[in-house]
Amino acid sequence: MHKNERSLPETVLVSIRARNARKAKSEQRKRTDDTEMVVASYNVHKCIGVDRKFDPERTARVIREISPDVIALQEADNRFGDRAGLLDLARLEMETGLVPVPIAGNGKGHGWRGNVLLFKRGTVRDVHQIKLPGLEPRGALVAEIDLDDKPTLRVIAAHLGLLRRSRSEQARVVLDIMSSADERPTLLLGDLNEWRLGNRSSLNTLHTTFGPLPPAVPTFPSSLPLLALDRIMANRHGMISAVEAHDTPLSRVASDHLPLTAFVRL
Repeated sequence: MHKNERSLPETVLVSIRARNARKAKSEQRKRTDDTEMVVASYNVHKCIGVDRKFDPERTARVIREISPDVIALQEADNRFGDRAGLLDLARLEMETGLVPVPIAGNGKGHGWRGNVLLFKRGTVRDVHQIKLPGLEPRGALVAEIDLDDKPTLRVIAAHLGLLRRSRSEQARVVLDIMSSADERPTLLLGDLNEWRLGNRSSLNTLHTTFGPLPPAVPTFPSSLPLLALDRIMANRHGMISAVEAHDTPLSRVASDHLPLTAFVRL
């Protein structure tokens, strides 16, 4: 039987080699032309870095580094209390052009259960806030965005649970969303919290709609990424041309996750 899971020492060695290879590059990959979009997912860890400093401005600088067309943020609100948003979204819009997908009843928060979806140059056609099953308060945002000069894009931004059983149930909810809608171009992105690969993965059921999945790129922990907790996947073959971690001196300290970026053609 084919086995595609590495031992921990092998994983560490592969991660070190991959980081050394990224350091050897002069810069991160850039979009090739105007038809290509940069899409990103970033668990900002409530704007607390690996140095334990709360620094929303540092988080915003990482987002500016990425310069995305669409980005999903996780843990962008306080988890308890008034669940207030942690970023200066007005300043971020002024500096990057990114605006949040509007949601209902968010009070002082940025998003839905800590999920924030931001985009450039387009109009939101529809948005739904989905409560995901499980013991933890998890959710997903489903937005349909009419991007300028591009087809309508559906984006599912999610943060799945820490328990494997919960992730399996939550993955089935994502599939239900897809089965109840038309087959327009769709991206699923977020912190899916699944470190297992192969047959043991709780995300296996997603293969029917989003497979074959892009390579799993380690993003956690940011200081030496070993686990591919963050994912970006599409429902159409060829939509995603490349997936990579945004690995810079700033991103390594700003959160315990590295941002994950993908280059997308519609």
